[in-house]
Amino acid sequence: MAAVVIFLIDGLLPSELRGDFHSLACRRAEVRINWWKRQARGCLVRLPHDRKGRIKRMAQRLADRVLADSTRRFRLAKPLGCLAVITVVLLAGSVLKAQDETQPIDDMTAKYHFLSADDTLAILDEEGRLKGYIEVAQPQEESDDILSFDIVDGSRNKTHVKFHTNKIHGTLYRFSGTVERGKGHEGKDPDYFHLIGDLDIVTVNGDTGKESVRTVRVFLKSFGKSERPEN
Repeated sequence: MAAVVIFLIDGLLPSELRGDFHSLACRRAEVRINWWKRQARGCLVRLPHDRKGRIKRMAQRLADRVLADSTRRFRLAKPLGCLAVITVVLLAGSVLKAQDETQPIDDMTAKYHFLSADDTLAILDEEGRLKGYIEVAQPQEESDDILSFDIVDGSRNKTHVKFHTNKIHGTLYRFSGTVERGKGHEGKDPDYFHLIGDLDIVTVNGDTGKESVRTVRVFLKSFGKSERPEN
């Protein structure tokens, strides 16, 4: 029976404590230690009160070290396990997001918000060739409620986008920038695409033909079907 107990304890001990246990086991054969009381993952030694008190103290220290070591490892393993689970979840989410963001954009056809809340940029992407228009709401004192500028030349090369419109009342628009995936998950969602880049608002003097350019940095989100009704 003693040999079985020694074998079980030896299997539970960490490697750095096995030497102490083996030394104690050898002394046990000399003084007839009574291994009988279980404690935690090891056994507590009960000895008679005789001249072998040093062996008793050695056995008690060994049992205390086994218990302390097991408790410490459990306390350390629990938060490490939780941290590992959280890390795996975050890493999986990052990988999925990165894969979605790096998917090639083959067609950026959509309607986008423009400079004001009532303006619209509509783009039709035909294998990298861009068509469409820009509708710009006019101030109330103007005779035209909306000016519609046609995109006369536009292209998309992977994510790089550029286009310019025709001229109306001495004004035209030029854009150069990139198209990116937005936060929307489907084409009908708001911000499925967005355009980031420089928009030139060009005013041409009717007499001299001289251009006056005002450049603004824009971030143009595509809008979802629920934001504006289809015409």
